[in-house]
Amino acid sequence: MTLKIGTRGSKLALWQAAFTQKELARIGVESELVVIKTKGDQVQHLGFDKMEGKGFFTKEIEDALLRGEVDLAVHSMKDLPTTQPDGLVITAVSYRDNPADWLLVRPEAVDTGKTFHLKEGALVGTSAARRKAQLLDFRPDAQVKDIRGNVPTRLEKLRGGDFDAIFLAAAGLNRLGLDTEDLVKIELNPREFVPAPAQGVLAWQTNRHDQRTRLLLKKIHHPEVSACTNVERRVLQLMGGGCQLPLGVYCERDAAGNYHAFAASTTGGAMRRTHISSSTNFGLADRLAAELKD
Repeated sequence: MTLKIGTRGSKLALWQAAFTQKELARIGVESELVVIKTKGDQVQHLGFDKMEGKGFFTKEIEDALLRGEVDLAVHSMKDLPTTQPDGLVITAVSYRDNPADWLLVRPEAVDTGKTFHLKEGALVGTSAARRKAQLLDFRPDAQVKDIRGNVPTRLEKLRGGDFDAIFLAAAGLNRLGLDTEDLVKIELNPREFVPAPAQGVLAWQTNRHDQRTRLLLKKIHHPEVSACTNVERRVLQLMGGGCQLPLGVYCERDAAGNYHAFAASTTGGAMRRTHISSSTNFGLADRLAAELKD
C-alpha cells in the first residue's frame, strides 16, 4: 500500500511532506508526493487582507482529497480554516516546533535602545494582520508594508533593502535550516507577541470515511499537542476568523499539567490582551474569546 500525500510546492511545504513520509516510513508505510498549487501560491501581489475567502493555502489540496486523488494532505496547521469541508477531517497532528515569531533585521536598521531593537520609523514587511496589529501596538512609529512569497524570497527582499525587517515563523526557519547569520534575529516571546493559532504544528487531513488511512495516522499523532491547538483554534473559530483576523492565540501546558493560554486581538478597535491559567483545557477557549470580546 502506497499513500499519496497532497502538498504545496514551496520549500517549506516539501520539507513538511518529506517529514510526513519519514513518519509514515517509521511505521512501515510507503508514500509518494503529489504537488498541488493553491490560490495563495498563485496570487502573490495581494496581502491576505485583500484576498477574498479563506483557506488560501489549502482549498485546492482539499478539493483533490475530496476527489480521491490523494489519500492525505499535510498542512501548516495555522493555514487551515477551523471549519473543515464536508467529508474531510483533521486526523492527526505533529510535534510542535518553536511556536514563536522572529523578527529578522538588517544590521543597519538596529537600535538596541528601542523595543524589538528596531530603529525609529523602521519599514517592516508582513502580510499578516495579526503581526501588523501587535507590532504597531508595541511600536506605533513603525511602517508596515505587505510582503509575499516563500521564506527564501522574503529573505532575499530583506537583504536587497526593500525592508528594514521582516517577520518569519521560527518553525519555518528551523525546518529549512537557512543561514541568517548576516541578519539580526530578534526572538519574540510567544506569551507577549502572540503567534497564530497552531503555529509550529503540522496537520494531517484525510477523508472522513477513509478508516484505513485514519488508523495509520493515529500511530503518528501527538495528543498532547492537539490538547493545546484545540484551544487555540477554538478561539479563532469563536472570533469568526481567518487569515484576515488580527488574532494571536497561544496555549502551553506545564510539567504539572496546567494550561496557560494567551491571546491578543484588535477585534473591536484597540488592542486587547488576555491570559488565563487553568487546570483543564475544558472551556478555556470560550473564556479567552469572551474576554477578548468584552
